[in-house]
Amino acid sequence: MNVLYVEDEAKIANFVCIGLKEQGFVVDYCDNGNDGYDRAMDNQYDAIVLDIVLPGKDGLSILKLLRKAGRNVPVILLTARNELDDRIEGLHLGADDYLAKPFFVEELIARIYAVVRRADGGQNTIAVGPVKLDRILREVTCDRHAVELTTREFNLLEYLMRSPGRVLTRTQILEHIWGYDFNPNTNVVDVCIQRIRKKIEPIGGTGWIESVRGVGYRFRKPDSLS
Repeated sequence: MNVLYVEDEAKIANFVCIGLKEQGFVVDYCDNGNDGYDRAMDNQYDAIVLDIVLPGKDGLSILKLLRKAGRNVPVILLTARNELDDRIEGLHLGADDYLAKPFFVEELIARIYAVVRRADGGQNTIAVGPVKLDRILREVTCDRHAVELTTREFNLLEYLMRSPGRVLTRTQILEHIWGYDFNPNTNVVDVCIQRIRKKIEPIGGTGWIESVRGVGYRFRKPDSLS
């Protein structure tokens, strides 16, 4: 899951980023509101965790601008101020949830899953053809056989399965699963795809992850298989 986290307090940010990454999240971090707003407008995220008090644009201003631009990405607001007026204003502007500091990273993770689940219509699982993926339990089966995946493999498979039939470029996959600091010329995407294929193809997953020459990969729609 790809998350944008905007927070200007370095110690808190470092702790939260570590906690999210340990749970398999890809975290794009900004320490000011101007950069956070630009990232939110230029990229696709599963969720945004947004502090209210920020240098540059404040969190409420960013949220207002995102919603005005038609961006419906789930947003969780963070603040050290636990005042009722802040909560009400944030919710009226379109925030999906609100968490006051200090908080446990485990609670933030649970809230991220909750807002993403609501945005996806409350579904925890994705099923395409013989492959079924549980986003909360982080379990995968293929033709009812359990598939053991690493965190990267799980996140990549989920990313592909969320848009069956859509071609995702290697750059898109790299940015979404590994983050923005990886060498764009690396072959980690191809290696990870090969590992997933080796795990699902012997148990009914042959042909479901398709290579698109010179572009990237896609998870095929069930009716596109011959």
